[in-house]
Amino acid sequence: MTFPDKPYVSLEQLALRDYALNDPQGFLRDYAAGGAVIDEIQRAPGLLSELQVLVDADPTRKGAYIITGSHQFLLMERVTQSLAGRTAILKLLPFSFQERYAQAAQPEISQMLFEGFYPRILNDQLDPVEALSFYLTTYVERDVREIMAVKNLALFTRFLRLCAGRTGQILNINSLAADCGINHGTARAWLSVLEASFIITLLQPHFENFNKRLVKSPKLYFWDVGLAAHLLAIEQPGQITHHPLVGALFETFVVTELMKQRLNMVREPRLYYWRDNAGHEVDLLFESPAGIVPIEIKLGATIQQSAWKGIDHYRKLNAAARPGLLICGATERQQRSNGMLVVGYPHIGDVIAGLA
Repeated sequence: MTFPDKPYVSLEQLALRDYALNDPQGFLRDYAAGGAVIDEIQRAPGLLSELQVLVDADPTRKGAYIITGSHQFLLMERVTQSLAGRTAILKLLPFSFQERYAQAAQPEISQMLFEGFYPRILNDQLDPVEALSFYLTTYVERDVREIMAVKNLALFTRFLRLCAGRTGQILNINSLAADCGINHGTARAWLSVLEASFIITLLQPHFENFNKRLVKSPKLYFWDVGLAAHLLAIEQPGQITHHPLVGALFETFVVTELMKQRLNMVREPRLYYWRDNAGHEVDLLFESPAGIVPIEIKLGATIQQSAWKGIDHYRKLNAAARPGLLICGATERQQRSNGMLVVGYPHIGDVIAGLA
């Protein structure tokens, strides 16, 4: 839809894939002579070398070829080998809040966390439980088997569910491995696969010299909160309200939403968390061009004074930090007298733009 004038070719079609594998020059001549959208290009890696030749032959022509693929881990390795310095790379994640709800009624939090943000579920009005079940089956049985040659798929699925139970928590690989019954090395390798395939993301801690006693392990989040809820065996929105991990699911939504906003601007997220060994913590630090912005996340709609204590402590240590903001389960947006901003979740869509 973005490039309607370019022919579209999918290498999932066996005949086209066979042509591209055996005669990449002929394939590009017949299907992409003037440029094209080539989908699932990791199926025919030889095309990338041929594309390099075509791009180098006419360096003034930009954006002739749009190459896409669902196997990001395989695709990126081959792109960086063949097309280094010749590509612009966009990461297409699940919908952002604004993309999903710009033309829709204000969502209930439980319904939003239950549905998640995968485009096909929302576009085709699919049952999230069924759709995510099918997605997990194909992901585990096709992608994971192809990349890692995992023999015990049931054990890997258990690992996925254990990760969902840790969304929003500081990652302890030893504990995760022990609970799954695998060794540390296997757990680390499986986490790498989940991260490379955009199932999870790891939020790194922020380091400053003003306090050396900082927690240095990352926090784990699922890119799609609906998938995390599904892995927690949640089958209807009403279960979320009283679920023990409802706060972690809301935090997962907020953190990944802000990351998506940055990535959709073609910017690195530059989001971190901060926690010291005494338990002082700020959910997010955003390194904006104008300085560090501390951000707290609270599911509740009623904001107590204690909600600011993490930000207050951090700003005493870092006087250069900007006034913080709190993203919560309320529906309004407020500017408090202490300089802090309260952002109800329906207003989250423009948070990063407002801070940048």
